[in-house]
Parts: sequence; C-alpha cells; structure tokens
Amino acid sequence: MENENNSIDNSTNDASQSSQNPQTHEVTDGTNKKSQNQRRNPNRNRAKGTKRTTISSDLSEEMKLAIISNKKVQESRMTPWRKIDPRNNNKIRFTPLGGLGEIGGNMAVLETEESAIIIDVGMSFPDETMHGVDILVPDFSYLQTIKEKIKGVIITHAHEDHIGAMPYLFKKFKFPVYATPIALAMIDNKFQEHGLKDDAKYFNYVTKREIYDVGDFKIEWIHVTHSIIDSCALAIQTPAGTIIHTADFKIDHTPIDNYTTDLHRLAYYGEKGVLCLFSDSTNSHNPGFTKSEAVVGKTFDELFAKAKGRVIMSTFSSNIHRIYQAMDRAVNVGKKICIIGRSMERNIETTRRLRYIDIADKNFIDAHEVGKHKDSDILIVTTGSQGEAMAALSRMATDEHRHIKLKPTDTVIISASAIPGNEGAVSRLMNLLMKAGVTVRYREFSDIHVSGHAAQEEQKLMLRLIQPKFFLPVHGEYNHISQHAQTGILCGVPERNIILMSDGDQVEITPKYLKKVKTVKSGKTYIDNQNNRTIENSVVLDRQKLASDGIVNVVAQISQENQRLVGKPVVTTYGLVAEKETKRFSKEIEDILELLLPSIKPEALKNHTIVENEIRVALKRHIVRTKKRYPLIIPTIFII
Repeated sequence: MENENNSIDNSTNDASQSSQNPQTHEVTDGTNKKSQNQRRNPNRNRAKGTKRTTISSDLSEEMKLAIISNKKVQESRMTPWRKIDPRNNNKIRFTPLGGLGEIGGNMAVLETEESAIIIDVGMSFPDETMHGVDILVPDFSYLQTIKEKIKGVIITHAHEDHIGAMPYLFKKFKFPVYATPIALAMIDNKFQEHGLKDDAKYFNYVTKREIYDVGDFKIEWIHVTHSIIDSCALAIQTPAGTIIHTADFKIDHTPIDNYTTDLHRLAYYGEKGVLCLFSDSTNSHNPGFTKSEAVVGKTFDELFAKAKGRVIMSTFSSNIHRIYQAMDRAVNVGKKICIIGRSMERNIETTRRLRYIDIADKNFIDAHEVGKHKDSDILIVTTGSQGEAMAALSRMATDEHRHIKLKPTDTVIISASAIPGNEGAVSRLMNLLMKAGVTVRYREFSDIHVSGHAAQEEQKLMLRLIQPKFFLPVHGEYNHISQHAQTGILCGVPERNIILMSDGDQVEITPKYLKKVKTVKSGKTYIDNQNNRTIENSVVLDRQKLASDGIVNVVAQISQENQRLVGKPVVTTYGLVAEKETKRFSKEIEDILELLLPSIKPEALKNHTIVENEIRVALKRHIVRTKKRYPLIIPTIFII
C-alpha cells in the first residue's frame, strides 16, 4: 500500500482495446487451447475474488457467445481506467501542504512541468501547548519555489479549513481565485478584515458543470452535499489523465436545499476512465451512512417544544443549513431571532444577501432588544460551540457578555461535535453552563448534530462510481487515511495502487505508475488572530518552555577588583520551585556564583554578555541535575 521509493507499475493496458470493444467476441470452451492456457496463467488483472469459469462443451454456441459477451462487458465496466491511453507519457505531481496527518488546514498543489494550481488554502486550530496562538496556516515555502508556474487557486467550498488561510496567502502572493459565489463572498469578507479588499479583482466566479481552463488543466466543479452550502468536488483533466478530487463530502439524499450530490456527473467521469481519485477520509472509521442534515430539524422541533424560556443555539457559523433549520422553526412558532457573534452575523448576512436564506427582516432583533420580549419568544443563534474563550457563548457562560445574562429557564443547544483537540475546551464550557443553572442539550440527543463527512458506505459508493486506477486518501490523520485505503482495496483498487501520504510528500502520477518522488518543506505558521500577525516559532517555543519549565531571574553585582559578589544576588523564580523553597534555592545560586566568578578570566569582565553566558551555563547545569527541568534563565549582571 505504502511505497515511498519504488514506483508502482500497473501498465496492464495491453488488453485495453478488447476490453473497450465488448461486441467483438471469441467463444471458448473447455477443450479450447486458449482456455487451457488461461487456466494455467490466470489473468493477473482479474478483480480479487473473481473465479474463471470453464464453459461446458454441451452448451449451445449461442449460450457460449452470450456468456463470454457478458463477462467481457462486466470486466470492461469494472475497469474503465483501461480506456486511458497507455502510450501517454505525461506526468503530474501532487503535493499536500496541509490536511494530511491532521484534521483541517487543507491545502495541496497539483502541477505539470509548465503550470500548477493550488487546491484550497485552509487554516487549522492550535493545540493547548501553543500558548497565545489562535490559528495555524500552512507553510507557503514551496509555493515560493514554483510561484512562476502557479496559474490559480481552486476553492472547493467555504469552510475555514479550506479558505481560512487565504488572506495570509494573498499577503505574500497574488493569484487568480476560482470558486462558487458563496465561497468567494466569504473570502471577500476575510480580505476586507485584512485590508485586502482590492484583491477581489482576482476572483473568478464559476458555474458547476462548466469546464474552465487554468494553465494545463481543465477543471469542472461538481456539486456534493456537505455541511455548508455549495460544496464541490473537482474533475480535473490533466495531460496525464483525469483526476477526481472529492474534497469534503457526504451523500445526503434529502439535503435542506434539495440539491443532492451530482452522482450522475461523477459516474460520467468514472465511465470515461479516471486516472486517480483523491477522496475525503475524515469519517473513514464510521460504518454505514452519515445521517441526513434533515434529521437535525426534527430534533429542533422536539427541543423547542420542551424549552420553557429562551433558546440559545450554538453551532459552526458556516453550517448555514443547520442555522436555517433553527431559524425557520423559530419563525413558525412565533419566535424572534437574535444573531450574536461576529462570524455568525457575517455569514448569515452574506447568505441572506446572496438569497441562500429567505427569512424576512421583521423576524430579527438586535442583542439589546432581547429584554423587550418574552423569554419564550426568543431564539439566540450564537458562536462558541467549540468552547472558544472569546466566543459569545463562553462570555455568556462566564457572565461577561454585555447584553445576554443566562437564566435558569434558558435552554442551550450545542449542535456540533468537538473538533479533535478541542474536547477539553468544550468540556469546560459545559461545566460553566451547568454551573449557571441552564438546561444544556448536547450529546443526549443523537440527532442534535450530524457530520458533514462520508461514512464507509458513502466512501464505497464514491469509489465504485469513479473506479479509479490509482487512489490517494486525503483529509485526515494517518489512521483515517489508512482505514480509507482498506476500504479502497475492498472496492477493487489494488493495494499497490494506493499510497498513504503525509504533508510535504510529493507523488508523481502517470498512466503507468504512481510513486513518491520527494518531500518538500511543509509545516505551520502561527497566527495571533487578535492583530492578524504571525508569531515567530521561537516565541512559541519560549512560551512552551515557560509553561513547562518556568523561569529564573538572577540579578547580581560583581566587583571588578576581586571578582566576587557585592552583596547577595536577587533570585526570583516562576514555575520552578515552591515559595517555601525559594530561600534555599537562592542560597544554592549564591554558592554557585561564588565558586564560578573567580574562575572567569579578568578580561571577560569587560563584556557583560560573556559573564552572563558563563552564569547561564553553570545555573542550567545545576538546575537540570537537581530539578530535571530546563527553565528560561535570565542573568542580569552589574560590574562595579
């Protein structure tokens, strides 16, 4: 399955012409020489588990002909990739720069010798060790090396993990951007926040089922269902063959807007022959099917009926269909709607402006108007389902929100699941809400949230529709893509035709082989979202050191005449020793300095930096030996 150095040779297209022409028949029976040879040398390209059947000689010629004809038809339709011209020597390269080995931060580059495209530019969330970091964006170093080749940015949908890093990309590079109107509208919102409003001139609005020429590529956006409006898969015709990139998807047969996944178009490309499939692995461990978004609406009906006072609903601000279901039901029962949270307000305003949501202005009120209405007549839709400290719901839970003060009669609905890494923050939020005395509705209702990603049976359907020659699972941690690979094998993709990738791996794809060719620089850039600025890696490392090992400050006066301490050094520590041990620790530091100073060369005393470095090394050696910690040590020396 995983092959980093050796190419995967699957150039078995010699029989492709006969496979493509099922009307040309050759009848064989049990005594036929050709049939005997086939029994001795079974076709190595036969689907796993398929048995070769010897046709009995007592059957009529017409029945033999029908059996052979049907078998050829079946084998041809199960391997449509054989239609790809085996004499095609073109090659393309695929390089994920985010989204593999992690959830979120999706970004990849697809390139030929002459041109390249970027597929999505997403952000991800930091873990708890990245102190003061709000978001992570991909490292753009590789783009710098190929910037002359890049012909455009291709956006699949408007989730933050696919567009959240766009402003940071455009602060470094300017490329044409191709996406559906809703995705470009949300990117435009971000550009305006970052002072990039003039960069909207790079936008190209696409129409699904139309083909756009971008460099060496012909690209078609294909509608798929997901947890945001206008999600798309991509059909990318390259010089080497057709690539299908599903992006994030599930197969919802009853979506809220009634626009189902365009299975017909996906099947159309599968029938033509697909060289490689890149497909969403996020829910690859989940058996069965992901539930329809429509089931959440029924849960809202039940929860609204049980609520005694105000209903406060929190979900992802981009999940417009979820938000629409809640608002539509609120209007039906006479509730007023209050939207709180910057991203929530912006996304709802954008989708209403683009006519994706049709709810009249009279049904909305501002936060300061909530107190003018009966509690039972209020629905508050807010941000904060992931326990973000600065989000509106967290500020309500800590009684810090300017307008909304929680009451025991309130019902808080958290219609989301915790993003991996956010479980602790969500748990803290739940504790705060319960301490406030409100009724919290979360996991006890199974249909209070449904995923936007395909489970195993939907992944199988996608694999069977596309029937690719090669398969690259994308979007997810290593365990997700590994499980998705196993599903691919079950669906007829040979194990040798699958590679498990990590961010930075570059894979070369041709009609004959799939192989990893090199690894490029990848990683994350840390962002302080309060001022939209980059945080240097060294700063984050210092913060981690302070959090885990503490800090030691030493202020001392040294006599230049005799190289001894003048008075006692002032030692302060944070996060290293308990307060009751401070006096003893200070005495240890004093003793070390008294032993060290006479050994320093007299000429070194003319340079404070040299003396401070000598002290830092000596103190570090002592603290590592006695405390098994590596604190930040800051000596300040006065030579008198």
